[in-house]
Amino acid sequence: MSESPYADLDRPPLHERSLQRALVRDGGLWQDVRVVPETGSTNADLAGAARAGVPEGAVLVTEAQTAGRGRLGRTWTAPPRSGLMFSLLLRPGVPAANIGWLPLLTGVAVATAVRRMTQRVEAGDFGEAHGDAAVDVRLKWPNDLLVGDRKLAGILAEKVDGAVVVGVGLNVGLRAAELPVPAATSLAVEGAPLSDRAPLLRAILREFETWYREWTALGGDPETSGLRTAYKELSATLGGEVRVELPGERVVRGVVRDIDAAGRLVVAGPAGEQAVSAGDVVHVRRAPG
Repeated sequence: MSESPYADLDRPPLHERSLQRALVRDGGLWQDVRVVPETGSTNADLAGAARAGVPEGAVLVTEAQTAGRGRLGRTWTAPPRSGLMFSLLLRPGVPAANIGWLPLLTGVAVATAVRRMTQRVEAGDFGEAHGDAAVDVRLKWPNDLLVGDRKLAGILAEKVDGAVVVGVGLNVGLRAAELPVPAATSLAVEGAPLSDRAPLLRAILREFETWYREWTALGGDPETSGLRTAYKELSATLGGEVRVELPGERVVRGVVRDIDAAGRLVVAGPAGEQAVSAGDVVHVRRAPG
């Protein structure tokens, strides 16, 4: 990346030292926050760190990613400093059956932080402050973030030698002409009153830590931790008609009745209800509201 990080004043660089000061503390989840100007894949880099025995709590952020990957091997690219591209190294001490909730937890944390940070605050008739999210972020199962029908962010979790590396790619400052596909969007395109990525990254990592601490303290239980309820409340898939493309060229069609305790999509179709644990979901008809 040859251009100066200050060449585009609408896309200021992230500062590692200030992020370290804000997020790393004794007893906290985040123990190391690094920012690099460019890398192939933050997930791949942290996977190597996991294999080397690096403890939980490492965060790697990049200003430009040249070999980013999404679900099903899809590529994820964006202009430098136009998004938040980062990965987390985690070693959750929860039963293996509950690990599948980790990417869903990440989706809840990112969506909640984005909604809060883009909230428009207005004064009411009696001077009280109130506001609505300027960007109505919803979750597409299992872990994409949507605004309407357009993708704002993607999440990819990978198991590595007893650890889990979770990667997030969130479009922040991409302009309309820079969007890679018509089905994508960004906070800038959606008119969010937010251009500086640092406060948003801090909010996401703090929200994640809150959820992760509660979830792990309760053995990864999505019910008692409130995670399943929170995910369902943010879901754009629940209640809608979908087509799920499964491995082996199988397809399940129907209406999504539930996100079950295992994090699976429960689809009611012509052959009855079927729980889907993995697949590529196409929203045929979004859930009302």
